[in-house]
Amino acid sequence: MGKNCLVAQSGGPTAVINASVSGILDANMKYNYFEVVYGAKNGIQGVMEGKLIDLSHLTKDEIDLLKLTPASALGSCRHKMKDFNEDESEYKMILDTLEKYDIDTFFYIGGNDSMDTVHKLSLYVKNKGIDKKIVGIPKTIDNDLMETDFTPGFGSAAKYISTTVLETYLDASVYKDNGVYIVETMGRDAGWLASSSILAKINGKPVVDFIYLPENPFDKEKFLTDVRKCYEEKKQVYIVASEGLKDANGDYVFKSKTVEVHDKFAHAQLGGVGGYLKGIIEEANITNRIKVLELGTAQRAAMHCASLTDIEVSHQCGLRAYEMVLDGKSGFMAGIKVKSKTPFETEIVEIDPSLVANRVKEIPREWITDNFVKEELIEYLTPLIQGQPQIKYENGLPKYIKLNIR
Repeated sequence: MGKNCLVAQSGGPTAVINASVSGILDANMKYNYFEVVYGAKNGIQGVMEGKLIDLSHLTKDEIDLLKLTPASALGSCRHKMKDFNEDESEYKMILDTLEKYDIDTFFYIGGNDSMDTVHKLSLYVKNKGIDKKIVGIPKTIDNDLMETDFTPGFGSAAKYISTTVLETYLDASVYKDNGVYIVETMGRDAGWLASSSILAKINGKPVVDFIYLPENPFDKEKFLTDVRKCYEEKKQVYIVASEGLKDANGDYVFKSKTVEVHDKFAHAQLGGVGGYLKGIIEEANITNRIKVLELGTAQRAAMHCASLTDIEVSHQCGLRAYEMVLDGKSGFMAGIKVKSKTPFETEIVEIDPSLVANRVKEIPREWITDNFVKEELIEYLTPLIQGQPQIKYENGLPKYIKLNIR
């Protein structure tokens, strides 16, 4: 029998982030290596404050329900740790908690910024000769983590976006003059989410006319020329744009005027690019029939439209990370590699978190044009949205579990 382990979640939630937690819990039921599996409330902040809950009492039915529950069941945070060579006070707080609860292994589920924490903490325990294992588990709907072929959370968000685009396109196609319909997706520095709208097709043809991504500098005049031409030809234009559109200088074309900085990683508060595009179309007198749909947090919380492939891979990340610890591994992120495209098969591998932290994986330039995407992207996206989970329903609505983290 081993000691205890700890799991925490950070950053923006996804529909499948809890599946990784369930993977750890299922692994512990199988191997019974850790006496107690603890969960930290609100990410690394909860670890520093010693705010833990015991997850070991969860039954198999509750673990299965957790696997199909969206959002971060343990709560989340956005906290940037300082370099321990400059200030190790937070690291000592973390180690105090790990020692107090006899924790041997810390699993941290998150994106680029969370892997920064995994990397720093791994270096700290190694340099100090402290026998603690630190393991990163990936998540982000943005799909922008380096070294992993895709990220848990993205497939489900892509499925929700493409489904919503398909349905709203039909809704926006009922008049003689349908005007312009704009969908705004998340995606600060990479356009993977917006690009997934290419999957929405009617009779084999994409319903989207234009897709605008952060990878391409936004050219206002060309945008207006393209929209005007399309509208004059069809009396209907369907546009999908990422919130992170940037101009030729690399500045966001629109960001919140009221909140300049969202978190300690200095990320600007985005959202509203759809309204910006609507405004410049109106100013150009192309049409006043313009609707904007900002998908917001719905695209990362829609378990009812989740990808079964996404759920299972997320679960495997947690389970395999646990198994790697049994093999004595530490200081890695559980990355995903595609073994086979037909049939679609993946494997979980060790990734150095220093190669992931604070870096962004953009869409390959050869997969996109200035206002659309290419067939290679369709081939990449399609396997990630496959399958439907068997969600439990209660009184006509999905049945989810909420952990007591208050």
